[in-house]
Amino acid sequence: MTGDAIHDVGGIGGWLEVHAERRPRDPALFDMGMADSGAAPARLDYGALDARVNQLADVLAARGLRKGDRLAALMLNSAAFIETLFACAKLGAIFLPINFRLSPAEVLFILQDSAAHMIVYHAPFAPLVAPVRAQSGLLHGFYIGGETAPMPGDEPYEAALSAGRNRPPRIPVAQSDPHAMMYTSGTTGRPKGAVLTHGNTTWNAFNLLLSEGALSSEDVVLTVAPMFHIGGLNVHTLPALYKGARIVVQPRFDPAEALRAVEAERVTMMFLVPTMWLAISRLPDFDRYDLSSLRALMTGGAPTPLPLLEFFQSRGFKFFEGFGMTETAPNACFLAAKDAARKNGSVGKPLAHVKMRIVDEADRDVPQGEVGELVMRGPNLFIGYWNRPEATEEAFRNGWFHSGDLCRQDEEGFYYIVDRKKDMFISGGENVYPVEVEQVLNRHPKVSELAVIGVPDEHWGEVGMLIVAPRAGEEITLSEMATFCEGKLAHFKVPRHIAVVDALPRNATGKVLKHTLRRQYGAAPAAAKG
Repeated sequence: MTGDAIHDVGGIGGWLEVHAERRPRDPALFDMGMADSGAAPARLDYGALDARVNQLADVLAARGLRKGDRLAALMLNSAAFIETLFACAKLGAIFLPINFRLSPAEVLFILQDSAAHMIVYHAPFAPLVAPVRAQSGLLHGFYIGGETAPMPGDEPYEAALSAGRNRPPRIPVAQSDPHAMMYTSGTTGRPKGAVLTHGNTTWNAFNLLLSEGALSSEDVVLTVAPMFHIGGLNVHTLPALYKGARIVVQPRFDPAEALRAVEAERVTMMFLVPTMWLAISRLPDFDRYDLSSLRALMTGGAPTPLPLLEFFQSRGFKFFEGFGMTETAPNACFLAAKDAARKNGSVGKPLAHVKMRIVDEADRDVPQGEVGELVMRGPNLFIGYWNRPEATEEAFRNGWFHSGDLCRQDEEGFYYIVDRKKDMFISGGENVYPVEVEQVLNRHPKVSELAVIGVPDEHWGEVGMLIVAPRAGEEITLSEMATFCEGKLAHFKVPRHIAVVDALPRNATGKVLKHTLRRQYGAAPAAAKG
């Protein structure tokens, strides 16, 4: 027997089998979207969840899904999402969640690029697939919801699953085998499929369980951030199922509904991106909810405005900020609660099995305190971009994954994400990091949300432009924002142009689409001077 065979513990599909054998009646999942439908069980214990996954895997295999095949998912957060992911894992197939806020053309690109074999979708998303189905190469589909098939030949998910046999597949699956492919947001050019292995997801769970935010089997995790995004799926949801905790799944985010779920289900942990936390913090009746069960709040996916952190900290919550990417599966860096107040703005220190460096353009370590690109190593790192060998080689040059994030490390070893490498601009020979400017201006009482980009300038080469959405009933001028920066920012960092908007463009994961702002405002900033 080889060393690899001795140490390989199989894929993540085995997680549910372990819990089903040892604690089958312990609650695993509550699908709030199914609570009143009666179409499928809303509450599942570990025994029932594993049985349904086995049944689905049996059906998928009977329809021709094989190890290494890709199964696409256009799905709301749901029990069905989790069941489909684990059924693929047991078969050695690759689960491919797709952002349902994309256009049909964007969905078609992903289906064709991945050569997806099958699709599982909620019926309301059929209009994303129907116009491109003939070109997609899909061989079979299953739909959830609706009384009739949205597309000819597709099967109702629940009826198909119910006909399957509760017999675990006996397909050898290794930690090194791919289990998921998640397409990056594609801020520059076409999106790329980041391929994650069973081992990546397992080590991600290890990293979380060795952190201060560690889950216990008694925890109740609210999953409301979209699971087609790595944060909604892997910050808490899959690690919770690895640990044997309970997850409460909400199909869509509504700030009041999220707090009602916390109160009713005694939720202990939850992850949201900053825009979602901001919406919750602005609920006029926030303080009337009983949130005493919450022991840890987690944010990530975008820089968090300092006033938002302070809002939750002032109410006694342990509010953790983390850093990660799709390519890191995603947990990579974590700021402990004891450091949250004095190190606001930091993403903390690397998790147990992650190595980090900050390097210059020649991949040499920069002195402590200086800005460079963050590079990483670890067993949680993805294995590459689907059918993009050149992009994979470039990302892993010299044996380290190059994140594209600009970072610095302070004298105590805490990391600070300064900005995306592509977002930095140079004004009069000085580097300007928009996130630094945004953190200052976000404290202005009239600001609802804002972003800073670099725009051309005849004298300085580039200068900052502020795109800002005021709070309701407020007006904002460039001069008052410049005055607000006095004593807080160097003069060359202060924006020279302004555009006042109703809202910033964001993708489905809450990230501001700065490439959209640069395209809209970058070519003619003079028209937006304030």
